[in-house]
Amino acid sequence: MLCAPPQTPRPSPRRPQLSPAPAPPRCSSSNAAQPSSSQATAAGSIRRLVLAPEGRAKLDPRPDRDFYAFPRLVTHVDDGFIASLTDLYRERLRPGWEVLDLMSSWVSHLPPEVAFRRVVGHGLNAQELARNPRLDTFFVKDLNTEQELALETGSFDAVLCTVSVQYLQYPEKVFAEIFRVLKPGGVCIVSFSNRMFYEKAVGAWREGTAYSRVQLVTQYFHCVEGFTQPEVVRKLPSAGGSSPASPLDAVMRLFGMAGSDPFYAVISYRNFKPM
Repeated sequence: MLCAPPQTPRPSPRRPQLSPAPAPPRCSSSNAAQPSSSQATAAGSIRRLVLAPEGRAKLDPRPDRDFYAFPRLVTHVDDGFIASLTDLYRERLRPGWEVLDLMSSWVSHLPPEVAFRRVVGHGLNAQELARNPRLDTFFVKDLNTEQELALETGSFDAVLCTVSVQYLQYPEKVFAEIFRVLKPGGVCIVSFSNRMFYEKAVGAWREGTAYSRVQLVTQYFHCVEGFTQPEVVRKLPSAGGSSPASPLDAVMRLFGMAGSDPFYAVISYRNFKPM
């Protein structure tokens, strides 16, 4: 349910449900995962599944709404990551745009000097979202239970997803919805680091490497007809630094305790051309 200022987005028609039939851990070329020939050229249709059943599984099977029942008013990445993300938003987002902050929290990391026409937030904890000063309105929804967004088709210039993509169990459906709500030429920016709630991340993410996680998000875009070729932005700790990392830094990084968080973003646009 949308919370806040007056205008409530109209629900869009229900989309066909994907079959949960098994698929390989990468985009499949098997006939079982292929859409019908009539769907193959439809913009926004899901061309193939990315995750196998085990790749969607979580160590903690409890509903995500239970896990996020209490607000966490903390930042989940460090200041360097946040600065890189805000700079990227400053470069790619324009004043007056309508923005959907998907899987948001009490902060959106948007450039403070940029005024947007509307920022809609989504998340799993209403208290966190209510504390976010950049949101004009927000709604609570568990995307692992229901992927459809009660938002008007073609209504957003940008969709953002910050350090949360690792928790999606049905990313193909979610990215198809992202495509649907974007305007032609609209941008989707998915950012992440190496941090996660390990027990709530999907298997394909938990067991992956930094490289494979970037490839996974790239495939989420590839598997929806109509997104442009994804662009990858990386900013790694100590890259270009004036002094080499200490042995202690190397050990900490080995155990996921690096002094600074690596920054990754995968960016794609809804194609202007009809597909």
